[in-house]
Amino acid sequence: MTATAPLPALADGVSRPASRAATTGLVMALASALAFSSSGPFMKPLLEAGWSLGAALLVRMGLAALVLSAALVATLLRQRGFVRDHWALIIGFGLMPVVGCQLLFFSAMQRMPVAVALLIQYLAPVILVVAVWIRSRRRPSGLVLAGSVVAVSGLVLVVDVSGAAFDLWGVLFALGAAVCVCAYFVIAERAGDDLPPLALAAAGLLFGTLVMAVLAVTGILPFRAVDVTVTLAGAEVAWWIPVLWVGAVATSVGYGLGVMAVPRIGSRVGSFVGLSEVLFALAFAWIFLAEVPAPIQFVGGALILAGVILVRLDATSSVGGRGAPATIPVVPAP
Repeated sequence: MTATAPLPALADGVSRPASRAATTGLVMALASALAFSSSGPFMKPLLEAGWSLGAALLVRMGLAALVLSAALVATLLRQRGFVRDHWALIIGFGLMPVVGCQLLFFSAMQRMPVAVALLIQYLAPVILVVAVWIRSRRRPSGLVLAGSVVAVSGLVLVVDVSGAAFDLWGVLFALGAAVCVCAYFVIAERAGDDLPPLALAAAGLLFGTLVMAVLAVTGILPFRAVDVTVTLAGAEVAWWIPVLWVGAVATSVGYGLGVMAVPRIGSRVGSFVGLSEVLFALAFAWIFLAEVPAPIQFVGGALILAGVILVRLDATSSVGGRGAPATIPVVPAP
């Protein structure tokens, strides 16, 4: 029996392959947030021009499922029991991160200012921290608590909730959207060799598309897609350009890279990195919709980044064996 050399370790005890995987995961998570953030600025002109929300979401999900379908087909050919073995996660992914998050958020947005709905939805990282606290019965580290406070403070400055009125149903819908965001990170964390991330995303999007189609056919959600032109970055473009971008690029890349990133960096760090989506959305709205951010929003953006860095530092310590668990325990211990 031949001896194997140990993996080279960094100064803090983290192996180099693990460090590279975490770095790759962070890059993927940021790219996922960047992709997702472009959806709002591209969908907003469509909705204002007469498209119904049901039509926009159905086309968005369907195109994204089509783009990622090759990964699902390859997995089905390799693992004949893929759907049978993972049907619960697939349905959960389709119902919560895909359908539930969007329907609940837009329902909240119709009852309260967009900024307030965004703020509540993006409390998902804090909800995950509390969930870990309750499940593990261990208080989060000082870095995590500090990062949570700093990041949420920055989020408040970025979305600007001054003068907002309280609406109970709106708050409940937005909290439901936040829970769906948590489900996204927790389910994505289960991906691996047996559950390929891209196949999970494709199957979830396909199931979500079927659910949206049923809602549209039954009339529960109005379906209206009109031939219009919209204004993006000061130019008049046909309706299919933003539709193609949102479905084939923003949504497919967002979900695809997101589910690949979370297993590498953990659900908690991934959820905090996801806060960068609101910063990227501000930039896209500035470029394509001429909505110039206020100076205070730049300060909020800096605080969000600081909070993410604090949580990431704690995750690095955890891998080295000194910190609290960085992920939520999704399987009960035997």
